[in-house]
Amino acid sequence: MNLVRTDQFNAFIDADGPIIEPRPDGPLSGRTLAVKDIFDVAGYRTGCGNPHKLAEAEPARKTAAAIQILLDAGAEFIGKTQTEELAFSLTGDNAHYPRPINPAAPDRMTGGSSSGSAAAVAGGLADMATGSDTGGSIRAPASYCGLVGLRATHGLISLEGTMPLAESFDTFGWFARDIDLYIEIAELLLPRSGAVPDRVLRLPEQEALLAGTAELNAYEAAARAAEDIIGTAAKAELSSLDIEQRYWCFRKIQSYEAWQAHGAWISAGNRNLGPGVKERFAYGKAMNDADLKRESANRQRFADEVGELIGDDGLIIMPTVPGAAPLASASFDDVQDYRERALRLLCLSGLTGHPQLTLPVASVDGAPFGLSLMGPKGSDLALLAIGREIINTIAKDGMNRWTR
Repeated sequence: MNLVRTDQFNAFIDADGPIIEPRPDGPLSGRTLAVKDIFDVAGYRTGCGNPHKLAEAEPARKTAAAIQILLDAGAEFIGKTQTEELAFSLTGDNAHYPRPINPAAPDRMTGGSSSGSAAAVAGGLADMATGSDTGGSIRAPASYCGLVGLRATHGLISLEGTMPLAESFDTFGWFARDIDLYIEIAELLLPRSGAVPDRVLRLPEQEALLAGTAELNAYEAAARAAEDIIGTAAKAELSSLDIEQRYWCFRKIQSYEAWQAHGAWISAGNRNLGPGVKERFAYGKAMNDADLKRESANRQRFADEVGELIGDDGLIIMPTVPGAAPLASASFDDVQDYRERALRLLCLSGLTGHPQLTLPVASVDGAPFGLSLMGPKGSDLALLAIGREIINTIAKDGMNRWTR
């Protein structure tokens, strides 16, 4: 089902299933909901971005737990959205389906793997849309498309009824244009916590990953505006793993877990996996238990260091990704280079399980570029409250940023 009459952004997929009547009296009544096609919706097949997977799937008997919470709150389900193949990419392109268009910057990529959901919300086709974040698939598309996006504290939101990719990284997420709506949804999904981060930090090593001078200038302007609101940041360093070691730690564990989740199915036939996705699964197949044990120990050491740095009151300001979304016309190699640079930023939250919020408060060459806040585990709602203050203050002050 796709109740959107005109999908000029290739956000939705064709999906057969029952119309789900919205509840009329919930806090989300009157709001439309699109669902990434890795989440089960009762009566619909879950295709996970692969035609073979879709053909083999039976209609789901039960709706994914987090989706059901939103439906019970009155959200109107209007269809399923594109995902990159088996959710194992970051660009937004799926070799089997038309490329979703970035409504905020049509000449640039939407970002994945939650590409269709980001396009649907940025283009005004849905008020909210669900996604997932394993390596950055909420944060990157939100940054690319000028949306609010939270990678929640790992494990806080149920993934029952969700296709796994890498279980120790997988998180439920969603998109919205408006942070007030975003917080309404968060209050339904997330527990409250007493954590109130107010000790501001910056990591110069993260800022060194920005793509160029224009990106650095845009980031600095947004970071300074945020500091005017929440306090001047102290510089901090991390030493247990350098940036390259973190990247490979993330890549190896993610790939190992992805192969454990999907290797048997992939090996059972010719699945015609798209470029990039095929090679990532092959890399995971080559990982062994010794690799996992070594990298898991590295990960724990690093997570302990970050946890000590942040404590129960720390707040890290950082760029979400290296810059605006890659151009849609960029070569495969250039896109891959950008992806690898982006993962060096994005893996900080994934490796440690801390929440990270990206805010649409900057732009580069007229395209959106997100500023991130990372806080203590469980501080998700507090981060969102801080994010709302930043967005509202910057908007009031008239800082040049992309808005719909």
